[in-house]
Amino acid sequence: MIQHLKRVLSSWPVGLFAALLVLAVSTPSARAQDAYSIGIVPQFEARKLTAIWTPILEEVSKRAGVTLTMQGSPKIPEFEKHFAKGDFDFAYMNPYHALVAHAEQGYEPIIRDGGRELFGVLVVRKDAPYKTVEDLRGKNIAFPAPNALGASLLMRAVLQREHALSYEANFVNTHSSAYFNVVLGEAAAAGGVMGTLRSLDPKVRDQLRVLFETPRLPPHPIMVHPRVPLEVRNRVAEAFLALAASPEGQKLMERIPMRAATPATMQDYDKIRKLDLDAFYQASDPTD
Repeated sequence: MIQHLKRVLSSWPVGLFAALLVLAVSTPSARAQDAYSIGIVPQFEARKLTAIWTPILEEVSKRAGVTLTMQGSPKIPEFEKHFAKGDFDFAYMNPYHALVAHAEQGYEPIIRDGGRELFGVLVVRKDAPYKTVEDLRGKNIAFPAPNALGASLLMRAVLQREHALSYEANFVNTHSSAYFNVVLGEAAAAGGVMGTLRSLDPKVRDQLRVLFETPRLPPHPIMVHPRVPLEVRNRVAEAFLALAASPEGQKLMERIPMRAATPATMQDYDKIRKLDLDAFYQASDPTD
């Protein structure tokens, strides 16, 4: 039988055999169906995000028996357009994005950091004369993007509602860029979050000081789209938890930053709904 099959195949034109081989590779298989995308909110520039997430996703993929492929976005508004269209199977996003993604696409949180809270920080140069928020009246303040929760969305709400502060807002795409604007003298202050501030190169971080902090909120979750099978989402969640429980994995996860991964639900983010931040949220057009 095998010899007969060999004679048949050897008689076929090379082009036909190659075409069938391509068809076989292209046909959906169990392995292809086990490949899933994960979007990562661009808090940092692309190279840093890749360096942080690549070893994590490789290890989680191995433990979960699936392939998680990072899908990058150059700017936060681009990231918002992707999850608004449901482009990501999984996504790491800020808590307000989680509310929007849940409402628009049915995304659900599976993992969050149980070891810390999210809060915005307003930073200035260490040698700057500013002592209070009011000292920044009329100044230029850099923010990563309008909808970066702690760094911009919540920060701008607090500056307006509690301090009636007038200032010039400059949106510069990433947390890192906002901090560098202050260091280079392009902005008097910058909105960020403590997690990204701590992740800065010490040579940069040591030139900054925190002038003001926002109220605390539950931190960024990893979300999953409802099209992902329940069995797969459970395996991925268990893989993240198992990785975070190991000494090596804990070091990797701290770079996100996620200090103590724990299961998450939408109820964890009810506190954010009550902040009434809709007036400060700038919706991205998913059709752009």
